[in-house]
Amino acid sequence: MGGEVDRSGDPAVLADLIGSRLTGQAGGLYRRLADAIAALIGSTELPVGARLPAERRLAEALAISRSTVVAAYDELRARGLVESRRGSGTTVARAAGRGRSRADKRMPAGYGESLFHRIAVGPGEVISLTYAVDPGLPELADELIDLASGDLPALLDDVGYHPRGLAVLRERIADHFSESGLPTSADEIVVTTGAHQAIALVTQMYLRTGAAVVIEQPSWPGCFDLFGAAGGRVVGVPLDDAGIRPDLLTAAFAEHQPALLFVMPTFHNPTGRLMSANRRRQVAEIAAKHGVVVVEDNAYSAWDPSGPAIPPPLAAYAPDGCEVLTIGSVSKAVWGGLRIGWIRASRPLAERLARHKALADLGSPVIDQALTARLLPRLAELTAARGRVSTTRKKLMGQLLSERLPEWEWAEPEGGSALWIRLPDTDARVYAQVALRHGVEVVAGRAMDPTGEHDDYLRVPFAYAEPILDDAVSRLAAAWHELRRHGPGPGVPVV
Repeated sequence: MGGEVDRSGDPAVLADLIGSRLTGQAGGLYRRLADAIAALIGSTELPVGARLPAERRLAEALAISRSTVVAAYDELRARGLVESRRGSGTTVARAAGRGRSRADKRMPAGYGESLFHRIAVGPGEVISLTYAVDPGLPELADELIDLASGDLPALLDDVGYHPRGLAVLRERIADHFSESGLPTSADEIVVTTGAHQAIALVTQMYLRTGAAVVIEQPSWPGCFDLFGAAGGRVVGVPLDDAGIRPDLLTAAFAEHQPALLFVMPTFHNPTGRLMSANRRRQVAEIAAKHGVVVVEDNAYSAWDPSGPAIPPPLAAYAPDGCEVLTIGSVSKAVWGGLRIGWIRASRPLAERLARHKALADLGSPVIDQALTARLLPRLAELTAARGRVSTTRKKLMGQLLSERLPEWEWAEPEGGSALWIRLPDTDARVYAQVALRHGVEVVAGRAMDPTGEHDDYLRVPFAYAEPILDDAVSRLAAAWHELRRHGPGPGVPVV
């Protein structure tokens, strides 16, 4: 996946880019579609000369009528934004690039775009199931008040730059690892601004252009963009009930000689599976044999005590000579706005990571670190409370889906925050477009597996209050019945 690829001619990609731009606006659907495409024209997403999909293929990807797309293209031609030639299709006109500053650049869309778009545009009438968020725990407010009255004066006297992290926080993170079955010292910890930055720092340190990264298939969409931006090639290995398959992992190591293995052993995203202790040992031994560095992301740590026990981190099973970097975070367990994560690594690796961290931002926010240090001794208690709520919502979501969408298929996850659902005989990207027009936003499986093996899957989070889940499933059901009744193509009436 190295290098920048023009994917604008792919109707499914353009449909994802258009996304919610078709909802919540006045005017006919063809005009809204023309406005949505016009907003993309001239940017890195639809540069001058880029070919637009054929009308019929875009209509199928958006689950609207072909005549609607034809009318939108006619509107764009009238505005001078696109031109059509027999045998060449419809392309962005050269005149469309005039008047845009050379400095006016947009980030090229990646595989995580459908997840991150709603975060960027903010809440609206659409129920967005693109990411799973919980409000901050009430304990956070209590600790923040105590910190302001007790610890703040000493913190303000400090220089404020701690690339490796506050000493007290690193000590408590080390204690947290030791209690989980992985003996750790404070000098093996580097504090980061969330788990996302932790993965980015590891990527900077290890990946070179053309290097392979083995991941679970499916996987978290953000990793495709992070690894791809560094020039890496992503190689997926399927899962079974115990985690990433060791036979296929061995074959992938032998064939691709990767620089990294990236796994989510504790409540894998998006399937919610928990890698068994024996599988963790197998993965570590295979990685050691092939000399591959392992990165384990355990940010999804909310755990219901009534559920299966969580084994120690994969690093606890690593034989001598196996390099394992373990990533954690409080963002899922405590609050998404508390952007504090960490990496646990051997002392030499931690020192190298700290240098990369210093180049990135000189250190994560000190007050956030001090607040996290106060919460760490209670992290197991806090994650258990979050886990119990998650289990209740998971059961409710399962009941609602079974009642209203009995055709959908899924295996109950052992943890995490979402259901990984298979849609029978349906491209999930097409269904997602219909669902969006019913006021609910979902992420299709293609975002989590670009190979196409999971194009009939949806990731549907259940980390929402009960009334929102009820409303969301009602909208999902209405969208499903419409798609089944009319189909995604010409049968959809023109709006």
